[in-house]
Amino acid sequence: MTDALGIIETVGYTAAVQAADAAVKSANVKLGKLVKVGGGRVSIILRGDVAAVKAAVEAGTQAARNVGNVVSELVIPRPSEKLVPKFPIDPLKPEKKSVK
Repeated sequence: MTDALGIIETVGYTAAVQAADAAVKSANVKLGKLVKVGGGRVSIILRGDVAAVKAAVEAGTQAARNVGNVVSELVIPRPSEKLVPKFPIDPLKPEKKSVK
């Protein structure tokens, strides 16, 4: 597990995708799942070192505000390992490409 957890919650999928795109382009972070919370809310999960996650959350939040609404943003340095089984906060693993 990496050092920090970042979450950006938006209203609408488009704002979440915009936030995720800006976040991963702005800092060396790994993208976790986009979680559809309900009521049109979508949360994106970011993992990386503390400074990178802070920068990514800031950039992602600003980008999402340009196209929609941001409900909340959060950075947790050194989250407890006990959160992993209950919440989808691990980074996504890259898909392996098959050779034909």
